Amino acid sequence: MSAEHAFRVTRTTLADGRELLYFDDEAGYVSGQRTRELNDSRDLPEAHTESELRRDPLTGEWNCYAAHRMNRTFMPPKNANPLAPTTDPAAPTEIPADDYDVVVFENRFPSLSMHMEVPEDFATEVDGQDLFPRRPALARCEVVCFTPDADSSFKELSYSRARTVVEAWAHRTEALSRLEGVRVVFPFENRGEEIGVTLQHPHGQIYSYPYLPTRAALIDKQCREYAAAHDGADLFQAVLEAELNSGRRIIAEGEHFVAFVPAAAKWPVEAMLMPRRDVKDFSQLTDEEKEELTHMYLDLLRRLDQFFEGVDSVPYIAAWNQAPWNTTQGQAASADAQGEYTTRYGRLHLELFSMMRSAGRMKFLAGSESGISAWISDTTPERIADRFREIGAQQ
Repeated sequence: MSAEHAFRVTRTTLADGRELLYFDDEAGYVSGQRTRELNDSRDLPEAHTESELRRDPLTGEWNCYAAHRMNRTFMPPKNANPLAPTTDPAAPTEIPADDYDVVVFENRFPSLSMHMEVPEDFATEVDGQDLFPRRPALARCEVVCFTPDADSSFKELSYSRARTVVEAWAHRTEALSRLEGVRVVFPFENRGEEIGVTLQHPHGQIYSYPYLPTRAALIDKQCREYAAAHDGADLFQAVLEAELNSGRRIIAEGEHFVAFVPAAAKWPVEAMLMPRRDVKDFSQLTDEEKEELTHMYLDLLRRLDQFFEGVDSVPYIAAWNQAPWNTTQGQAASADAQGEYTTRYGRLHLELFSMMRSAGRMKFLAGSESGISAWISDTTPERIADRFREIGAQQ
């Protein structure tokens, strides 16, 4: 049986009121013999945002408007990297320490935020029209710094450090799910300038949403309809069993997780990592599952960077989908006043994908994909799986 991963969480507040948490796995910090710097020396105005949500009556989708993000940090030089440790007191960064293991903090330029004063007369409709619902974008966006090394990447993390990131995802998923109004928590990483990354330092983000974004809403709908038509059966279990029975697109199997290319994969390169049991989110994983997930995720990232000949760093998005809550308050969704648990449809799973269609060439979402959401792929899921397995055999 795997041992519990040892780490220590230290909380502090940045100069503008945002929260920062150190996740340390080094022995000195875990034991308490060493402590973290908790003083942010910067002179910053109090954090404040005014983002909002509006619902599109034609599609039913909620869109977020965060005008304050227009002037957020964009591709700073190394000596002005806000995600690096503060090694020069005269040039403080977002992290008030000269080194760190893993750090999580509230985004300085968030799309959704709890640092918002909502007036009592806030208009819940645009221009007084009930066809256009409107509400404050109250939730929380966090940044996860995987390493203090700006030239590194997630795949280069040691197992222990990557496991600490997994623990951070679990910790923050549980905490953010308890925020009033939050429906789903979404950890993700964007890597590569081609993806639109504005800070090259290895990091990810965690968004909590007070509504169900399109993919989460569609998955929830499909799961409900499948359960209704199949005596309560789990759609994710059916998909996993179908992929395993076929075997054609399986990349790797573990005791607790399976990596495969979905039969209806959209992207030029795509893989899914899914637990064998019905795990709703990171906070429900056992130590054994976290251990295997960490190893298999690192393996997938290493294979991804070998997918194209001559490309050492493939741009990607790592999207950790988690099951949404069924009510508008995460804490209340886990158990109602009578102690009866509600049903959560969906399952934790990774969707790892790249827009790169061949070495150095990106797939751009043009009229068909962007205009009417009609997807056209330049490859097949079977060819993607063959390449992933080929790389694994060479390692």
